[in-house]
Amino acid sequence: MNARTLSRLTFANAASAVYLGLVGASVVFEVAAALFADPGIVGIWPFLLTAPTSLLAAGAVGAVWGAEAPIWYLASGVIISALVQSFALGALLEALRGRRRGLTRPSRG
Repeated sequence: MNARTLSRLTFANAASAVYLGLVGASVVFEVAAALFADPGIVGIWPFLLTAPTSLLAAGAVGAVWGAEAPIWYLASGVIISALVQSFALGALLEALRGRRRGLTRPSRG
């Protein structure tokens, strides 16, 4: 797999674009809530949208560094999780399209 295929599956398809847009919007909303009001439990949405990989990353960060882990470790876990899951969505969409194309091809006798 080359870099072009990797970026196409991660960013350049409808499912991945919508997913990354939702994750980005939740992060923007979280930052705005933290800056202008009491954020409460708003910060859970990026983790839930990128679950289960972000929860695994948060568990790994907690296991290695404990409660004293810098927040950017958790933020980088959400970013990496969003990219991994965006790639998975793109690969799933490509596989489903390929299967559909394979079903509609005429048989060669």
